[in-house]
Amino acid sequence: MILLKKLKVYIPGISFPSISLTGNYCTLNCAHCGKHYLEGMKKVTKHNLVEYCKSLEKEGYRGCLLSGGLDSRLKVPLDLYSSEIERIKKETKLKLNAHVGFIDEKDLEWIRHVDAVSLDFVGDDDVIRRVYKIEKGVRDYLEIIDLLTSNGIKVAPHITIGLDFGKVWWEYKAIDMLVEYPIEVLVFDVLIPTRGTEMENVKASSVEESLKVVKYARERFNGELSIGCMRPLGKWRLEFDKGAIEEGVDRITNPPRKVIEWAKTIREVEVIYECCVM
Repeated sequence: MILLKKLKVYIPGISFPSISLTGNYCTLNCAHCGKHYLEGMKKVTKHNLVEYCKSLEKEGYRGCLLSGGLDSRLKVPLDLYSSEIERIKKETKLKLNAHVGFIDEKDLEWIRHVDAVSLDFVGDDDVIRRVYKIEKGVRDYLEIIDLLTSNGIKVAPHITIGLDFGKVWWEYKAIDMLVEYPIEVLVFDVLIPTRGTEMENVKASSVEESLKVVKYARERFNGELSIGCMRPLGKWRLEFDKGAIEEGVDRITNPPRKVIEWAKTIREVEVIYECCVM
């Protein structure tokens, strides 16, 4: 029987906005995203980033996600904002979560100023090539994990269940790799077949097979498991969220209100208005 610890419910939209520093631009056209998810982010430039973050603090916000599309180097170009990021940490109390691409040692200069790094992680070379359409492999992802963990930087890998056009299989390999690293938080998203992308007509992975991945991770991973922002809505989310909470996840983002009330009957619940990796 799983010992159910306190459940942390994260609701970031209220006081932890997502910022794109590349507007709607991304050099990639991934099969599952097609730049769609950049559209909903706040657009901020190098010129006004610091002042925007100062205004967030004045309005009571707790922090923000610094994100954007990948450039030709396959990086979210946060290194070009190094001095601005340093200023934000010196001049405000905001928490910063950075969504990165294929960073290297030179990026440590600015990464040391953020509170956490979110990294999409894929555990199979062929899935990487077919979905992201880049000549990168699992080894490239593991090198990033090595770089960050060996330098004491908090990294939260994100696994998207069903990323292989709805099929679930490589996720187990990814979990087996990541349990070898000193990771505090492992995040699971679930593919949403999104209109206007190559995967718009893909059938989302079932609640049952998605929960099998969560259960496997709970058995293998000693850190905190989190259910991230991206997963299908409606009845699917209702059933999946309840199942994930019963399987013993430590964190969950934006569950339906009725799920929160139900969770309070079986676990202690804390509601936090931040990003789930903080």
